[in-house]
Amino acid sequence: MNLLSLSSNLLLASFILYLISTGFFAVATSGKKGPTRSGKIAFSLAILGFAAQLGYFFTRWAGAGHVPVSNLYEYTTFFGMMMVLGFLIVYGIYRNNVLGLVAMPVALLVIAYASMFPDEVQPLIPALQSVWLKIHVTTAALGEGILAVSFATGLLYLIHATDFSKESKTRTWLEVVMFSLACVVGYIVVGLLFNALGTNSTIEYVAKNGATMQHEYTMPVLTGPENGKIISGSGAVAELPNFLNANKVNTVLWSLIGGVVLYALLRFVILRKRLAESLKPIARKIDLETADEISYRAIAIGLPIFILGGLIFAMIWAQMAWSRYWGWDPKEVWALITMLFYVFYLHMRIQRGWIGKKSAWLCVGGFAVIMFNLVFVNLVVAGLHSYA
Repeated sequence: MNLLSLSSNLLLASFILYLISTGFFAVATSGKKGPTRSGKIAFSLAILGFAAQLGYFFTRWAGAGHVPVSNLYEYTTFFGMMMVLGFLIVYGIYRNNVLGLVAMPVALLVIAYASMFPDEVQPLIPALQSVWLKIHVTTAALGEGILAVSFATGLLYLIHATDFSKESKTRTWLEVVMFSLACVVGYIVVGLLFNALGTNSTIEYVAKNGATMQHEYTMPVLTGPENGKIISGSGAVAELPNFLNANKVNTVLWSLIGGVVLYALLRFVILRKRLAESLKPIARKIDLETADEISYRAIAIGLPIFILGGLIFAMIWAQMAWSRYWGWDPKEVWALITMLFYVFYLHMRIQRGWIGKKSAWLCVGGFAVIMFNLVFVNLVVAGLHSYA
């Protein structure tokens, strides 16, 4: 077995251990006899899963010959690992099993999302052949991983504090958050389904600059480029102007379709209640003051690390790679927006006394900014970081 095969097996092992850990956290929060023991087992399994994922990281590094954070598959996997690390640190302090029941599934979701991207080892482009690849990207991901913990506790706070029997903006927006998570799961499910069915298609078209280009589809084609020519597979249901990336629009549409179907099944068939409301019994088991404190500490720790990796180290690397510290590249802009958002959170909390629901909503919003940067900016917006 070569190192790359070993790394894949270790990643799979870590995913399974995280999944089993989540199950034990569920038992630990169920109110049945012996929750303390189940919590210890869950935490131990999470540590073992993290150790297996570390093994994946270093064996892939050895097999690829460079640190494995150079494409979207590698970076997203590493981001999921940093989320687990952030959770392990916070859990080690507070020993709250409810946090594990929410934080671990989010990390699982991120790692599963990574599996949707090609996992082949690719040679580094010149801009990435630098020691700052290790320093900048890993530090930024660690900061984002710790910041993501505040999302879990912020969401728990809002669900605990919301009266779902009364119509309110909080109740509505919480369901929007749950629908967004359902769309991510839906994207993963339909992606795995269509990969198994082999629904690949290739459409050729002429770009605005006159060059002949191709779109490689892995999902059934709903949207294709204007005047596209079918090379293999099926044609498009609707043609889009070439200033839009028809392939990515197609992916977004299937994500929404998968999300709507999954949400409808959960909301009206399985749970028969709002998704956020179904988590109310779990959220009640974490003290509101504790949830608020964990969110604040996660941001107080994660933000300086993110600033160091996502901005300061990034600017040093940019100067070495492109001879400028700052160039308003989309990825740079959204890193700045992420920093400013969390700085705003700290300012409003410390100077204006924003605690409770206002603070929790900022934690949820901050994670939305991180995920927008990870998903939309990496996939759709063209820029110097489009290699991801």
